[in-house]
Amino acid sequence: MYNPKKKIMALHITSNQGIFELNGNIVGKNAISLQHHFEHLLFTKEMVVLSVDHVKKIDNFGVQVLTSLYKRAMKNNKIFYIIGTENKRLQKAFGKVNYMLRRDIM
Repeated sequence: MYNPKKKIMALHITSNQGIFELNGNIVGKNAISLQHHFEHLLFTKEMVVLSVDHVKKIDNFGVQVLTSLYKRAMKNNKIFYIIGTENKRLQKAFGKVNYMLRRDIM
């Protein structure tokens, strides 16, 4: 659960050749900001690709946010890839829904 007194590493999002690279933690308030940002992108773009290779930490809420974005994209016939199967922390955090994680976009 989100604790406003707890220090959270900033989440940086950079665009690199059409891939949005996430660097930092996807937890609490960061996850909410991430959700709002990518909901807007899913509204305006046909394809969104996230790279989570440099995510240091993700909590259950962060997994829920990414799962929600994935489901919303599928519902609206958008392409939404989460690449980063090399990140073992994320593989473990995603557990049974790790089918959303891809090695690359091809």
